[in-house]
Amino acid sequence: MDTLRDYFMEQNMQENLATILSYVVLSAAILLLSIIANLIVKKIILRLITAVITRNKFKWDDKLLERKVFQKFSHIVPAVIIYYASIIYADYPVISMLISKGAIVYMILVILSALNAFMNAINDIYQSYEVSKEKPIKGYIQVVKIIIFFVGAILLISSLIGQNPLILLGGLGALSAVLLLVFQSSILGLVAGIQLTANDMIRVGDWIEMPNYHTDGDVIEITLNTVKIQNWDMTISMIPSHAFITDSFRNWRGMQEAGGRRIKRALYIDVSSIKFCTDEMIAHFEQIHYLKDYIENKQQEITTYNQQYEINTANEVNGRRLTNIGTYRVYIANYLAQHPQIHESMTTMVRQLAPGEYGLPLEIYTFTNDIRWVEYEAIQSDIFDHIIAVAPEFGLKVFQNPSGQDMRSMLGEASTKLVRQDTPST
Repeated sequence: MDTLRDYFMEQNMQENLATILSYVVLSAAILLLSIIANLIVKKIILRLITAVITRNKFKWDDKLLERKVFQKFSHIVPAVIIYYASIIYADYPVISMLISKGAIVYMILVILSALNAFMNAINDIYQSYEVSKEKPIKGYIQVVKIIIFFVGAILLISSLIGQNPLILLGGLGALSAVLLLVFQSSILGLVAGIQLTANDMIRVGDWIEMPNYHTDGDVIEITLNTVKIQNWDMTISMIPSHAFITDSFRNWRGMQEAGGRRIKRALYIDVSSIKFCTDEMIAHFEQIHYLKDYIENKQQEITTYNQQYEINTANEVNGRRLTNIGTYRVYIANYLAQHPQIHESMTTMVRQLAPGEYGLPLEIYTFTNDIRWVEYEAIQSDIFDHIIAVAPEFGLKVFQNPSGQDMRSMLGEASTKLVRQDTPST
């Protein structure tokens, strides 16, 4: 500075003009140096780093490039030059202080931005592994970010007011209650996230059903405060993390891992159609593939039982007899046992439930070997299509409430009978 001032004064300039011109030249030189340094870092150093990363065999470091971690860090170089160059304004302490503090603030902001990108890159690298679906760390990454930004805010404030950061941290003890209130949801989310991860309660990709929040779909993201779920209608639900600790929910992961999806549906049989099998019905059942062996063995067992106990079979009430509902139930069980899309190693049964106002429920309880939703529904529909269609072959009627057509038919028949009764015979 003194050298430039002396040079300009030797050129017969006034001292004030020489001083101003010296500051202008030095400021321009500092600005030019900052630009050159920035270009060197971006055009040479960053390109060299990019070439090394893209050509090596590792994949995790590519995430650092995608998140522009090195690019963000490169912005600190001009700020460092400007910070140290502020000494040339030593004759003007206010200007020197403003420049140095501005450079410090800029460097802190650059470092915070770079660290934020670095934490995002760490999360991306972790998500590239399968373990990330079982043990997501995004919530913990967000906690670290909160700490980083909190420390950064303290450093920013301390640099602006010219105080030691430790003094500010010591004064925050009185604000702990306020901080707990402000970060209440974050603290709850952190605790809930630890419990969810430690107990393996939910993972990314799990099918979650949560009736209290009208949520039914796949988990697509687990963060510090929320769990993002995409419902089957393609809407997005954001559920607080702590809700999975306090409220009940259903996780269908067990069904997906087991490889079998349950069918649990009842067919209602009209009780008035249930009866003992006649000889004609038994002969007809013997022609059915799934019942041939059963009819032969059961008939022999019943005959032996009735003869052993000398039962008079002239009355249908006495002894043991086949019923159409029992035979139908065995037919369905054998049909399911031979079905290629029913899981062989899981429970399969056909059972009667308590009769009610809708008839006798005949429940099918089994598992398909295909857990995909569309295929599962198709298999279930095909099974019930068949068992409903064959019910009349057993003399059974499937119960349903009378429809308008049924009422019209009944009224029509009643009207016809009345007309016949009122018509005089000839």
